This record gives sequence, C-alpha cells and structure tokens, in this order.
Amino acid sequence: MKIRFWGTRGSIAVPGNDTNVYGGNTTCLEITLSSGKTLIIDAGTGIRPLGERLIKEKCQDDIYLLITHIHWDHILGFPFFSPIYNPSCKIHIDGNHNCLRGLKYTFDNRMGDGFFPVKFSDLSARIENLGRIKNGPLIIDDTVIDSIPLHHPQGGIGFRFSEGDKRFVFMTDNELRGDKWDERSVKEYTEFCKGADILIHDSQYTPEEITRHKGWGHSDYEAAFELARRSEAKRLILFHHDPPRTDAQIREIEVLCRGLAADKNSDLMIEAAKENTQFEI
Repeated sequence: MKIRFWGTRGSIAVPGNDTNVYGGNTTCLEITLSSGKTLIIDAGTGIRPLGERLIKEKCQDDIYLLITHIHWDHILGFPFFSPIYNPSCKIHIDGNHNCLRGLKYTFDNRMGDGFFPVKFSDLSARIENLGRIKNGPLIIDDTVIDSIPLHHPQGGIGFRFSEGDKRFVFMTDNELRGDKWDERSVKEYTEFCKGADILIHDSQYTPEEITRHKGWGHSDYEAAFELARRSEAKRLILFHHDPPRTDAQIREIEVLCRGLAADKNSDLMIEAAKENTQFEI
C-alpha cells in the first residue's frame, strides 16, 4: 500500500512562498492498493493535480473516492478533477452519508444560479455512489476499509485500511477531547488506531490555541501525539495544517511534538505531512 499527499492544508487553500514545503492545497490523499487499484481520500484542491496525473499516466477504469465529510475544503476540488470528464473512467464514491450530495453541490445546489459552468449531469465519467461503508467494512480486493464517526460539526468519518498485517489510519477534522461528544470518546479512537503502522491525524492547532477553538472539530498536536502513543502506533503524521501556518511554524510544531515523545520515552516516529511526498507500508 502506497500513500501520497496531494493536499495537506485545512480550511482553505493557501499557495505562496511560505507554504512551499508542507503545501498549500486542501485535503487529498492518493492510496495505491497492493492490487494496483487507485483510491482517493477527499476532493480538496489537491485533487486537481492528482487528476491531471491520472489522466496523463494511468487513468484506470475504476477509481475509488472516499469522502470524510462535505465541508468546502474537502470537496471544492472535485469540479477540477479531470477523470470526471473522461468517459473511460468509472468513479466509485463512498464515505460520509452526504458525500454524493456534497459533490453535486459544488456544481449547483439550486439555491443560486449555479456555481460552475458545467452541470453535474453533463459529466462524462460513470459515477457510482456505493454507500457501503456506513453499513460495515468496504472491501476492495485484499484491502479492508473500516470507518469510525468523528468529533466534527455536521459529522465526518475516519478510515482504517488493513492489508494483511499492515494497518494505516486516517483521521482528519477530529476533535480529541476528554468528555464524550455524541457518545464517542478518545478510548474508542484509541481502539480504532491500535497498532497502526501509520496514523495520520488532524493537528491544526497548538495546545495554546485549542482553548479558543473548542467545538470547531479540530485537535492540537499534543492530543494527536497522546492518541498515537496510547494506541501504540508506529508513526504519526500531523495533518490539516492551519491556513496561516508558515513552513517554519509547521517545522517548529514538528520539533515540539518530537520533544513530547522524548519526554515520554516514546520511540514513536513523528513528522508533519508534506504535499507530494509518498511512503509505503
């Protein structure tokens, strides 16, 4: 299983000289399964360059697109995803229960005069709404994908990918907090992430900032570290970088989080997500 970051930023895209290292595009990951199939998580602005590459190199008959939730920063790249205009592509959509409706709304929600010059109904690709993962694991070839509800306004879901004894967990837009919220707790997330080879988790804020953003549905890097430590994950990747955060500031957070690991005598590997980087488990 190979994972590549195409968008690591939260809330809004922020291209510029201060975001060249860690990236300015909003959430999008490409996952190449051991079978060779392509799976994408979220359709933030990072999905545009990914689509260009898929069309140029290997647009497959089957592409799977999982949507965590339908806030703008996770879907607004969809109209610019080239495979949706290619009749040879079939796109299977799953994830959040409102995922297909949200993707359609980027074109027109019938409350305005349209938001895009092309209609959703005019797209050439074959687009299928699976709707499976809400009822249990989604199985694609030898990969089992489980989901869990997240602490986020209007909801969201996280994903766990299992291939043999390898496990990868992706949880963004998730507020880790001591009290229960909609009957979900940190303990449940710890079990979900147990023994992950890689845990990618929302760490938009610092511990000092989080008190001003309670209820916004995001975590600080200290909470993300504690989840990774308690779940005995091997590698933590800090994700969903705050829009005003510069490369230098993200690097500082990375160092501070590694300091937490050193203080706890933890051998957890820690890094901040960088756009266009790829790794394999």
